[in-house]
Amino acid sequence: MDNMNIKILVVDDEEKIVEVIESYLHKEGFQVFKAYNGRKALELYNDKQPDLIVLDLMLPDISGEDICRQIRSTADTPIIMLTAKVEEENILTGLNIGADDYVTKPFSPRQLIARVHAVLRRAKVTSLNEQLLAFNNGDLVINQENHTILKDGKNVNLTPVEYEILLRMASHSKKVFTREELITFALGDDYEGYDRTIDTHIKNLRQKIETNSKEPCYILTVYGVGYRFGGE
Repeated sequence: MDNMNIKILVVDDEEKIVEVIESYLHKEGFQVFKAYNGRKALELYNDKQPDLIVLDLMLPDISGEDICRQIRSTADTPIIMLTAKVEEENILTGLNIGADDYVTKPFSPRQLIARVHAVLRRAKVTSLNEQLLAFNNGDLVINQENHTILKDGKNVNLTPVEYEILLRMASHSKKVFTREELITFALGDDYEGYDRTIDTHIKNLRQKIETNSKEPCYILTVYGVGYRFGGE
């Protein structure tokens, strides 16, 4: 990702610290937004939707911990906390409420920039991993980004309905789905056809993704209820 497309919100009540951090981030090509108190930080967060937040714990109006909690209640935006509290308990508290990393004051700007890059890399890897669902040591791979399916390393062509059924089941592997639920997910609420239609889709799906469709390991029948996903 081009750094020019990455937005970073810096929050600290010490303007000199903010200016130094801003200068170093600009050198790396990042977009920077600044806040000197908690209220402005939340305002900018909601308005700009930054990709990462550098957040001081001790602010004049709202504590950094409270800001972190508020953001974590709705989003997983990476947060690096700045803290003068070097006690282990305070650092662990920050991590436990959702901070991704921390830097203790006084700090080297270069150290902070290194942490920023490291956290962004982890966030990118996590995002990519969420787009890929892999099962049974890579025997079956679902790529949600481009809607492709790999079975034993080979592309599998699924119909849109088959893909929706597989994705829904694989994303909720512990759930047993009724035929009605699968029909709703794959065909829509207004579908008025025969509910056993889903059995045909399941049969076709098994033929495409199972090594042995008569002894499936992915699309399992739960007798009297429906189907569940068996991949691990």
